[in-house]
Order: sequence, then C-alpha cells, then structure tokens
Amino acid sequence: VQLQASGGGWVRAGGSLRVSCAASGRTDYTYVMGWFRQAPGKKREFVSAITLAGGIYYADSVKGRFTISRDHAKNTVYLQMNSLKPEDTAVYFCASDRSRHRWPHVGFERSYDYWGQGTQVTVSS
Repeated sequence: VQLQASGGGWVRAGGSLRVSCAASGRTDYTYVMGWFRQAPGKKREFVSAITLAGGIYYADSVKGRFTISRDHAKNTVYLQMNSLKPEDTAVYFCASDRSRHRWPHVGFERSYDYWGQGTQVTVSS
C-alpha cells in the first residue's frame, strides 16, 4: 500500500488545518490508519488513529481539538485540526497496518508497517 499525505501548511495559533492521507495499492492493508508527528529535535509521537471497525483514538494532547475521519470510497483518512497551538508544529506522518490493532497498540509506531511521507504543519504564535 502507498500512502500520500497532503494538506499541511502554515497557520496562526487558534487557526485550523486539515491534512489528508490517500491510500492506494493494497488498500486491504489499511485496517488501521494513524497519524504521528515529529517536531524538530523530538521523537515521533502518536496523534490519532482510526480503524475499519470504527475505533477512534487520540493522544491526550489533541483531544477535543483534532478530529480523525475516513472516507472508505476514497481510501482516504483526514485529520481536522482546530484550535492549533505552536506546540502542534511538526511534520505529520500517516501510517497504516492490516492488523486489527486496538488501544494501546494503535499508539505504537511499531504497530504500523506502512508509512507515507510527511507533511509539514507550522503554527505561529
């Protein structure tokens, strides 16, 4: 499966952005699709994930501000990011896996076999 992330950009604090991740190829390898992010000088961290069974998971740092969704017909997952903060600045990566992961495993990088390229999100204060 190939994952193509898009939609990053620059926004002022308090603003909104939506990033997308389109899957192609072996889309049966997308039972779970997740978003991770990596800020400069920091480790990559879990942001959110969604499964075909309807499971939705968020990191505590984004709960109430970010919303993940997926369009099955388009094999695309979206991350709507509202009330953005400067600390949300990072490269955002999408990932997928065919295994039927649940929490907490959806929050681990090692649970995902397929990764897209990152898309930069910059939030200025």
